[in-house]
Amino acid sequence: MTQAYDPPLRHLRVLDLATLFAGPLAATMLGDFGAEVIKVEHPTKPDPSRGHGPSKDGVGLWWKLLGRNKRTLTLNLSTPGGRDTLLRLAATSDVIIENFRPGTLERWGLGWPELSAVNPRLVLARVTGFGQFGPYARRPGFGTLAEAMSGFAAITGEPDAPPVLPPFGLADSIAGLATAYAVMTALAARDHTGEGQTVDMAIIEPILTVLGPQPLWYDQLGHVQPRTGNRSANNAPRNTYRTADGSWVAVSTSAQSVAERVMRLVGRPELIDEPWFGSGAERARHADVLDEAVGAWIARHTREEVIEAFEKAEAAVAPIQDVRDVMTDPQYRALDTVTTVDDPELGPLRMQNVLFRLSATPGAIRWAGRPHGADTDAVLTELGLTGTDIAALREEGAL
Repeated sequence: MTQAYDPPLRHLRVLDLATLFAGPLAATMLGDFGAEVIKVEHPTKPDPSRGHGPSKDGVGLWWKLLGRNKRTLTLNLSTPGGRDTLLRLAATSDVIIENFRPGTLERWGLGWPELSAVNPRLVLARVTGFGQFGPYARRPGFGTLAEAMSGFAAITGEPDAPPVLPPFGLADSIAGLATAYAVMTALAARDHTGEGQTVDMAIIEPILTVLGPQPLWYDQLGHVQPRTGNRSANNAPRNTYRTADGSWVAVSTSAQSVAERVMRLVGRPELIDEPWFGSGAERARHADVLDEAVGAWIARHTREEVIEAFEKAEAAVAPIQDVRDVMTDPQYRALDTVTTVDDPELGPLRMQNVLFRLSATPGAIRWAGRPHGADTDAVLTELGLTGTDIAALREEGAL
């Protein structure tokens, strides 16, 4: 996809040394807005995301998304040649993103002292399950553990059912977005100081932030948020409801005025006059009454009728959509949220577009994830290595 403007991060070079999924996602976010991202993978152990989930013609589809806008380079960092090549790349880069266990880069002679020595302006983003220090630092860390530890699973699910983990990489994704923000913050600081720094991103932390004021509630009130299923402790009605044609919709009444509109719409305006109706928390304590009123009305109408009536009443509703619905949803289509990318291996691919729109310098998907090591020779040649140098690295097992 060609661009008629200079993308805002065009001057940045990012080395993506990370795997599964937070670190690579952060690099993807930077690449979407023009950064030159070089994906560095082990010669025989590529990023496992290439093999995660369904594939087509032997090509992993998840990688096509996660690897977009990245050049791919193979490098065995544990070899002398791999170490020296990485240091040469670091000298001309702005950012390195890695997610090895703490101490791994140091064992290879690629710790912060060595990296900053060749490039004092470098930003090194270290993404791990538990951070660089503390009693859990050297444990294997995955997003699932963060979803469990943070309190997310404890509040997810029905009150009388087990805690529920998300069926996708929620904690990793949140940490990936947070890492991209952290990198840009460190680069902004570099503009003032002239010096780079390290970013210590623990996957267990960003998800705790997005869970809201749970620590504050507990600190001040001893309050522990329980599992409430689809209901909220802060407002009602708030739930999913089945329509007459077997579909499902979600209703939210975070605003008092919306709650009143919903009750008028479903033919129960007398509930608005109840003394408890004027408070979201009090409405939540009477959720059984409100759910019965809303659910009974929705059950008599089709999904299309429900959405049309709610929209006319200026009340908040949305259909429960699976990916088939998402691909045809008119609002997502208007936003081009799922866009088409031409790929040399698989042809046209439809995938999520860049995360947000900038009016003057929008991001773009220039290409989908490329084959393992596809750009190795080109990247190393640009670095100044000769054909003989590259052959020697291959002989050593560094490539």
